Amino acid sequence: MQQQARIDGLAEPVIFRETARLHEVQDSRALFEDFSQVLGAAHVRRAAELRARGHALPGVPSVLAMLAVRQGVRQTVVTGNVRSAAEVKLATFGLGRHLDLSIAAFGEDADERPDLVRIALQRARVPARHAVLLGDTPADVKGGLGGGVRAIGVATGRTTADDLREAGASVAVGDLTDTERMARLIAG
Repeated sequence: MQQQARIDGLAEPVIFRETARLHEVQDSRALFEDFSQVLGAAHVRRAAELRARGHALPGVPSVLAMLAVRQGVRQTVVTGNVRSAAEVKLATFGLGRHLDLSIAAFGEDADERPDLVRIALQRARVPARHAVLLGDTPADVKGGLGGGVRAIGVATGRTTADDLREAGASVAVGDLTDTERMARLIAG
C-alpha cells in the first residue's frame, strides 16, 4: 500500500520527510535533494499534461501585469514547492514573466511558510510592513502573518473566503478578476 503524508499547506521537505517516515525510510538532506531533482524532471516531462488539465486562476495574469507596471513593486512567489517544479508550473501557465524569481523562496529554502516569507523579504531587501502576500490557503495566510506581512486571501474553490478570514487574512476575495479592486486592496 502506498502512503503519503498529508500535504495541504506543507512545504515539500516536510511532505518528503513525513512520507519517508511512513515508509520507514531514513530521511536525509541528500535524499531530499535527489528527490527534488527527480520531481523537477517529472514536472518538465509532464508540462503538456499539466497544461491540459490545469489553468491559471481567473484574473491572475491581469493582476500580475497590472502590478508589473507600478513603480517600486516587485513580485515574486513564496511556495513550499521545490524551485524546479514551481518554475515549470509558472512557465506552463505563462505566469513567470512578471515575477522576480531571484527573490523568491521555495521549498528547499525552508520547511515552514513564515520562514519562506522572511527569506523572500530578506532577498528583496523589503521590510515586512511594505509587503503583501496573496494566498489561497489558510497555511499561506498564516505563513504571511507569521512572516510579518499583510495577507490577502483568495478563495479558489478548496478554501472559502470565511476560512481565509478566520486564518487572519485582512480581506478575502472570491477571485482576482476585478483588477482595479485588487489594486486598491493590495495598496492597502
